[in-house]
Amino acid sequence: MSAVPPPAFPASPSFPEGFRSGFACFVGRPNAGKSTLTNAIVGQKIAITSSKPQTTRHVIRGVLIRPDAQLILVDTPGLHRPRTLLGERLNDLVHETWAEVDVIGVCLPASQRIGPGDTYLVREIAELPRRPKLIALATKSDLVSPVRMAEHLVRIQKMEEELGIRWEAMIPVSAVAGDQVDDVTDEIVKLLPEGPPLYPEDALTDESDETRVAELIREAALEGVRDELPHSIAVVIDEMGLREGRPEKKPLMDIYASIVVERDSQKGIIIGHKGARLREVGADARAQINALLGMPSYLSLKVKVMKDWQRDPKQLNRLGF
Repeated sequence: MSAVPPPAFPASPSFPEGFRSGFACFVGRPNAGKSTLTNAIVGQKIAITSSKPQTTRHVIRGVLIRPDAQLILVDTPGLHRPRTLLGERLNDLVHETWAEVDVIGVCLPASQRIGPGDTYLVREIAELPRRPKLIALATKSDLVSPVRMAEHLVRIQKMEEELGIRWEAMIPVSAVAGDQVDDVTDEIVKLLPEGPPLYPEDALTDESDETRVAELIREAALEGVRDELPHSIAVVIDEMGLREGRPEKKPLMDIYASIVVERDSQKGIIIGHKGARLREVGADARAQINALLGMPSYLSLKVKVMKDWQRDPKQLNRLGF
């Protein structure tokens, strides 16, 4: 299946001359600010964020519509050394996406030195048969001094000669502080091909509400867990729908979901002492879900063990990977 499929719904038939539309994605080491920047540009929370590596598992598309352009941002899993079948499938998804987008923004946090992981990432992009246009983003610019930023940009520029690439632009940016986010958007739009809108004017994402709800629950479950447990967590929506018999002006969304882990010991961690941890996850997730859906929700969570699901093809297929 294509990582960047054509839209599932018809695009707007009218658009001005010189209109640009296309796909872009951000890449970088874990916690480089990719998902945060995606959310900042789209203007709403599309991708979940977490301090845990490999948080993003699905190709999530967020749509930004401007009078002169339509930018579809693709939030991808991070490229990493896979230890499981899930890891291998996520890496395949990353490579497929890179080959199909028009622009790649490489996130190189200014608060960290450029290291072998960054070099490896850019070299992988440089070896693509069809290389997208590249921009370098010195993320987390709010965390460093002007002198440190200047040093960082000089080092980024040296990567052109070292790796045989060309940066179309180099931009310091802080998604958290809102610094130069619009500049990043403008630069990406300049590099998109001319063409009609690919999505309707009111589109924000092509992810279903169920998928986004599941991701918000997983985001809440990720907080406060450590070691290998974050990688072992998946979320399945068992049932989701409006409660019958409610007044039209007072809707309530019923959501029944399962948090999937790989071992009984992990189940105990998620549930916590007398269920305290699970209740906390539910409360945190419900607040985000209510904001997403624009209505109150009833959220019922249970924890299910699927032994070594990250390595089992049948279980991965069942979980949508």
